[in-house]
Amino acid sequence: MKKVLIVMGSDSDFPVMEACVKKLADFGIAFDVRICSAHRTPDLAAKIAGGAADNGYGVIIAAAGLAAHLPGVVAAHTILPVIGVPIKSGALAGQDALYAIVQMPTGIPVATVAIDGAANAAILAAQMLAIADPALADKMKAHKTSMREAVGARQARLDKKLAEMKAGSSS
Repeated sequence: MKKVLIVMGSDSDFPVMEACVKKLADFGIAFDVRICSAHRTPDLAAKIAGGAADNGYGVIIAAAGLAAHLPGVVAAHTILPVIGVPIKSGALAGQDALYAIVQMPTGIPVATVAIDGAANAAILAAQMLAIADPALADKMKAHKTSMREAVGARQARLDKKLAEMKAGSSS
């Protein structure tokens, strides 16, 4: 199975990206986490992205706040799919990061999740890898089934609570 490379602009992004790491681990997907900056270490960002496919990665998840150029810089140096995670920070609470990541020019696409949407980035990466991995596809199907069952359980709990409330109000 291909691995996932997680790239963050700073270690201060890790509290958000921890949800991504945990989801990938839950799915049994190998990953590595690297810190590099689109602005402070652009050569390193290019090197990491440019060598990712040869190093066994199938998807790159890039997280950044503020100007959030890292996902786009990474995407410019690889043919692998890149998922951008805008990090909530600064005066605009992540909206600037969201716009920077989602508004990529033609030819350099970056899939983008919600502000601080690290868990969804992991799920999207897993779905991409599952295209070529039947065992992972089965895990993804089980994940969807589990979510459906959880909604059904919530409905059953709510129905019970409402029935108790109705019974209590009629006495």
